Amino acid sequence: MHSKVRTVLIDDSAFMRKLIGDILTADEEIELVGVATNGLDGEKLAMKLKPDVVITDMVMSDYDGMYVVTSLMDKQPVPIILLSSLEKTDTRIFDALSSGAFEFIDKPTDYRGDKMQDYHLSALVKQASRTDIGQLKAKRQNKNNHHHSFESGEYEIVVIGASTGGPGAVEHILTNLPRNLHIPVVVVQHMPARFIETFAERLNQSNTLQVKLATKGEELKGGVIYVAPGDTNMRIERSVSNGAPIVTFTQRKYKEFNDPSVDCLFESVADTYGKHAIGVILTGMGRDGAAGLKRIREEGGYTIVQDEESSVVYGMPKAAHALGAARQVVNLKEMPGFITSCL
Repeated sequence: MHSKVRTVLIDDSAFMRKLIGDILTADEEIELVGVATNGLDGEKLAMKLKPDVVITDMVMSDYDGMYVVTSLMDKQPVPIILLSSLEKTDTRIFDALSSGAFEFIDKPTDYRGDKMQDYHLSALVKQASRTDIGQLKAKRQNKNNHHHSFESGEYEIVVIGASTGGPGAVEHILTNLPRNLHIPVVVVQHMPARFIETFAERLNQSNTLQVKLATKGEELKGGVIYVAPGDTNMRIERSVSNGAPIVTFTQRKYKEFNDPSVDCLFESVADTYGKHAIGVILTGMGRDGAAGLKRIREEGGYTIVQDEESSVVYGMPKAAHALGAARQVVNLKEMPGFITSCL
């Protein structure tokens, strides 16, 4: 019988401590071993109890979540899940992720029993407990930019899908693509919708290529990186007027994940670009993107998945590999150069 996942909870709201505590203790596989009301006490408690996972509020008046992440990742690395109520324009959540936090989740806003069943904190805690802590520490080591040039080849688009652990992996790849890239890149990152626009803006600030949130009807342009919005599923189709690839949205729902769905984007790219597409699946929970990546491979496109060693969560890449969707398995550090070599 497996031992329970030992967790420490840090939050300055008594109500939220009670609510989150009840969620955790309702799961027979999780044990709440300690609770703190601020980041400093929480850090000390975690150092003493050595839990499997730390869950911390991002915003606290006395030593916030960023303090918890930077302090514990330096002194005693542990998977850290951030509870966020930040506004969508606040970039601190991404600073914490790039400093080694495992993942973030919005604080629950609907406390009805039927709605709370969809709040996946417990699943996230169990996944975090199985994560290689070395991968979380490595997230801070992938920030150097090395831009290269390349000559054009047979591929006309790169599409990337990611979930848990993805923001840092996506940023590493995009900031290391060649500055003279003249095909479009489209990214689907599982993330609460209100943060995706800020994520795109952050990427744009750190990149020599333009990064923007994709909008309905716009024509894809070379050298531009498009981030799928988080309130719908995105497709790439040919314009009926001039045949150019354009952004469209659909109300169709997919089995594995929605808003945004990696499968949705990848399947549309397989239909639109065929053998001229490169598909990439990065770290993440679940199976989203496996079917879509397989479609790209079946159409003759080049398909890549992140390897287990460098994945924060080897869920989506594993599912794609098991489905026979992956032509190549690549370590994250080598991914930008490998993609560039394909072009």
